[in-house]
Amino acid sequence: MTRKPPIRVLIVDDSASVRQTLVGILDAAPDITVLGTAADPFIAARRIHEEVPDVIILDLEMPRMDGLTFLRKIMAQRPIPVIICSTLTDQGSRSLFEVLEAGAVDVLPKPRVDTRQFLMESSVRVCDAVRAAAGAKLRPSRPPLRAVEAKLTADAVLPPTTRIRSVAGTDPIVCIGTSTGGTESLRDVLEVLPVDCPGLVIVQHMPEYFTAAFARRLDGLCAIAVKEAEDGDAVAPGRALIAPGGRHLLLQRSGNHYTVAVKDGPLVSRHRPSVDVLFRAAAQCAGANALGILMTGMGDDGANGLLEMRRAGALTVAQDEESCVVFGMPKEAIERGAAAKVLPLDRLPHEIIRFGLAPVLRQPA
Repeated sequence: MTRKPPIRVLIVDDSASVRQTLVGILDAAPDITVLGTAADPFIAARRIHEEVPDVIILDLEMPRMDGLTFLRKIMAQRPIPVIICSTLTDQGSRSLFEVLEAGAVDVLPKPRVDTRQFLMESSVRVCDAVRAAAGAKLRPSRPPLRAVEAKLTADAVLPPTTRIRSVAGTDPIVCIGTSTGGTESLRDVLEVLPVDCPGLVIVQHMPEYFTAAFARRLDGLCAIAVKEAEDGDAVAPGRALIAPGGRHLLLQRSGNHYTVAVKDGPLVSRHRPSVDVLFRAAAQCAGANALGILMTGMGDDGANGLLEMRRAGALTVAQDEESCVVFGMPKEAIERGAAAKVLPLDRLPHEIIRFGLAPVLRQPA
């Protein structure tokens, strides 16, 4: 069997310490190699002319040319998968959304070396993002708007289901999980949903400090209300709750209604928030009243959880390969028999609306 060549990465950042940290993280991965580093986009352009990398890790704030301008030039002249690695703050979130619309595959916080745990988790995120970017299908840019610990399962946050119970008397709800490519794909789905659609609970793999601004951005674009989830928030028709970065999101039943719980915990399926955690909670407390959708993303987070939802009587859907930026998470779900349906991205809003209108089968508890 022929061994695949390593993924070649170019690091573009004006900070020597950040470049050194990223080189150390990437060189420790057997399937990734650092092609070179550059302190600004002009040096990077010369390196790309000499040898085209498979993936670029790009800072936003740099001398002589900012990262957003350089990204737009790359996508216009010679598209290459780009990961933005920046100091993420709520104040800087607007420019981060602009880079996603300009064609960046993913956004990561800069790794810190102040604690061993943080550096280990950063290593997981950075290497997984590079692997996902290397296999990503680049979407057309939108016009600007005005070795780590063993992978944990959802058991680390929520005990496994011991008995499946159907739930009577509650509204239908929709649980969505997505990762690489999901920020713009979620926009495609949520923008067309009507205000009377079922309540939605969403896990998008995304760094801390980014999800609140991401939710506000979607709230301004969509007819439905979108917000970053807070502990105890009600799940209601015409409302989407997005898991906060760095926290797990669980669904819970409160009488005949649903609320969410926001919890700390370890990385589950290499992520926090984890789709598996949300989907397991939905299987346990919503059963056949839930629709589970697993969208574009690298890895297998959500595949086992979607299977648990299906076994609990939920309707389950995986996004198809053609419309995925990265056909990782949906592929794993399909192969495990977790998806009752496989649909393209543009059919997902229709499926959500149809699910909300259809009678929900309920069995006596």
